[in-house]
Amino acid sequence: MPLCTIGVDVGGTNIKLGLVAPSGKIIAKTNLITKSYVHHPRQLINALVVAVRSLVRENGKTIKDIAGIGIGLPGQINSPQGIVIFLPNVPGWRNVPLRKIIQKQLKIPVFMDNDVNLIALGEWKLGAGKGYQNLVCITLGTGVGGGLILDGVLYRGEGFVAGEIGHMPLNEHGPACNCGGRGCFERYVGNRTLMAKAAKVFGKKNIRLEETFALASRGNVRAVRFWRETATHIGNALVGVINLLNPRMIIIGGGVAGNYKFMEKTIQKVVRNRAMTVQNAMVRIVRARLGDEAGILGAHILVKESIFGR
Repeated sequence: MPLCTIGVDVGGTNIKLGLVAPSGKIIAKTNLITKSYVHHPRQLINALVVAVRSLVRENGKTIKDIAGIGIGLPGQINSPQGIVIFLPNVPGWRNVPLRKIIQKQLKIPVFMDNDVNLIALGEWKLGAGKGYQNLVCITLGTGVGGGLILDGVLYRGEGFVAGEIGHMPLNEHGPACNCGGRGCFERYVGNRTLMAKAAKVFGKKNIRLEETFALASRGNVRAVRFWRETATHIGNALVGVINLLNPRMIIIGGGVAGNYKFMEKTIQKVVRNRAMTVQNAMVRIVRARLGDEAGILGAHILVKESIFGR
């Protein structure tokens, strides 16, 4: 009998887990709040182990029914060795041998990668990028990440940490970033930056980005300007990516992309005005199709391809 997989998508805000059938259909999902487990890596690891066991048991399965666990994490991951090198937005995570720890506790094969690499895998095989051989997937959320599909292969780079689009500098003297750099793309469009900016723009301390979406949809001038400025930063970053990599498609996902309809025209305009001619003519910029399930499905694909091959 074909075995199921467990897909885990660890974000800076939420941790999503899914039990996935061999066909790729998600049977059941659950989630955890990341900040509840940030005091020490062991807390988050223990919570993941408990959540996996519960998800399996509550759906009438046993550990023997699971082929493997795929885990996407928001930072630099040495995927062959199963080590978390660094998570910029989750304190305390440096050189953590996560695969070894979880495999020891659950007795299931564990496979790991950067979270946006797995989102890119999901969108490439099952979503907006299906049929393309060269694409870039970016996610806009607590952090800003990138995944690269080049010549039909997930490109990880020499040290397995390629795709750090959020840490490309947009400004030589910009604000300090958690990665240790300055003026990073993430420091202009990451959730925390946008929420702080929104609080000043709208004079409301705890305003949520969803509220600014709603205001923009009603034509609020400040909200429209807020998202137009955000879109301009996104467009400028994409120009650099497009000029460098010459992809056929850019896929934009993540929570901030929930307001894509108010950013799309500005992003497209910036790219059309600034990208080089050949690259410009070839690239399509689209919204991600798989939503919150992309990371779970990408983790499922990682497990299947790691065990059974492509």
